[in-house]
Amino acid sequence: QVQLVESGGGLVQAGGSLRLSCAASGNIASINVMGWHRQAPGKQRELVAIIIRGGITNYADSVKGRFTISRDGAKNTVYLQMNSLKPEDTAVYYCHTETTWGQGTQVTVSS
Repeated sequence: QVQLVESGGGLVQAGGSLRLSCAASGNIASINVMGWHRQAPGKQRELVAIIIRGGITNYADSVKGRFTISRDGAKNTVYLQMNSLKPEDTAVYYCHTETTWGQGTQVTVSS
């Protein structure tokens, strides 16, 4: 089994930056994909970014050029660097692997 612990959410003004972290523990060797989804109030959960073993990344069109996903293998941690934040980025952000979801961390962007 894999356990995920997220951190780094908070309140930021539009145009600001935040970095989310997701630390994985447990059966690390089983993880091939890690990523972030988000869910805004009244909306469906949507993909933000994923990173595949080997470093291949994929982003939602809405965050391309603003968000960067990266993975530190030594720390078993995935990061989501979020720059040029917009109010529409406000959501609960969930870290996940192929089989496991984190508890979510709130990101609020004020205008």
